[in-house]
Amino acid sequence: MTQQLQGMRVGILATDGVERVELDQPRGALLGGGATTEIVSLHPGEIQARQFDLDAAGTFPVDRLVADASVDDYDALLLPGGTVNPDQLRMDRDAVRFVKDFLASGKPVAAICHGPWTLAEADAVRGRRLTSWPSIRTDLRNAGAEVVDQEVVVDRQLVTSRSPADLPAFCAALVELFAGAHHHAVPG
Repeated sequence: MTQQLQGMRVGILATDGVERVELDQPRGALLGGGATTEIVSLHPGEIQARQFDLDAAGTFPVDRLVADASVDDYDALLLPGGTVNPDQLRMDRDAVRFVKDFLASGKPVAAICHGPWTLAEADAVRGRRLTSWPSIRTDLRNAGAEVVDQEVVVDRQLVTSRSPADLPAFCAALVELFAGAHHHAVPG
């Protein structure tokens, strides 16, 4: 794989209940492109991953607390889904601030499945075109988004997908979006 993301730092905002495959596969694509990643979460230690929301699927070590994180620490942000994960994130003031700051900064953000729930809580979807898991589309529309049913949608610096079935397209689109933003930001 090319190293088009070499030198890029990507924050992965996740907590207990994250859908394992929605964190693993995009992170693998990012690492394969040369990026470094950090899991940013609500509590120290490890976060509990799930498969299909119901089954335990191991843990991930937390690299940094969201309360201590800044948009300046990262070049891009990944918001994996799982139902419980974004539901907890959107109830946390620091997580919502972090996401809001990312969208305001113009840096790229990728969200899959239920991940856009946190974007809605941060009032970051108004006037944007995106997609998500079907059950949160009404929430996104009520927050001012134009919601479509497509495997991947790119709107400015935001890329979204519907579900784990869309991971191949999502991973390709997020690497492309992140690489474009990274090369634009790198001097020389």
